[in-house]
Amino acid sequence: MPVHDDLTLLTDAAREAGRIATGYSGKDAQRWDKPDDAGPVTEADLAVNAMLETKLQAARPGYGWLSEETEDTAARQDRDRVFIIDPIDGTRSFIEGSNTWAHALAVAEQGIVTAAVIYLPLRDLMYVAAVGQGATLNGTPITPSSPTSLAAADILAARPNMDARNWTNGAAPGFQRSYRPSLAYRMALVAQGQFDGMLTLRPSWEWDIAAGDLILREAGATCTDRTGAMLRFNNPHPKVDGVIAAGGLVHDQISAALARRP
Repeated sequence: MPVHDDLTLLTDAAREAGRIATGYSGKDAQRWDKPDDAGPVTEADLAVNAMLETKLQAARPGYGWLSEETEDTAARQDRDRVFIIDPIDGTRSFIEGSNTWAHALAVAEQGIVTAAVIYLPLRDLMYVAAVGQGATLNGTPITPSSPTSLAAADILAARPNMDARNWTNGAAPGFQRSYRPSLAYRMALVAQGQFDGMLTLRPSWEWDIAAGDLILREAGATCTDRTGAMLRFNNPHPKVDGVIAAGGLVHDQISAALARRP
């Protein structure tokens, strides 16, 4: 199946997801708390997931399926290609009535993402990428920023990442820290050059980061796990060891400043 056909499919599905999700009021949508402090889920998440699962699997019956809102099975491990889906990334923001939540859709082939979409319907932002074809925002090519040093950079990171124990010198480097609640959106903003980098040092679910990984790489940024290894997807346990993403210089400086685990 040509990659551009997968990208068209994902883009159409993301727009339909936006129509469904924006039909709900986040503050009024029925919600539940997942077991083991895994966060909230709303009726909008489930409605979007149901549509995506039906639409995408009907279009590509040979692909595996991994979604935050579908019970995982080992069946996807037997497929060369797999959909990796977060129906609503930033559910807490959705509940609060914010406009910073996103739909994140990706296709991975033998562990490498080949087509990806991050869509923020309330901001009318459609980030897309296909392998070898670059990354765009609303049809316009995007590239990461290139600050001269980490000290001059504005990095998207949650506050716990700044803990002294995470850094070689016992303190985080002196970059400016910013934050956005959707992990997929953080990655897209770095690809767009609106921020100079992002990091999350805790293990990260594949559905949060798969789409952003390709969009970053196709934009020209470096995207790895916290050890500097290339991200791979469709793992038996669908998590990776954190994410560092930035232009090459800033990425390397973040990596060098991180403390190594014992």
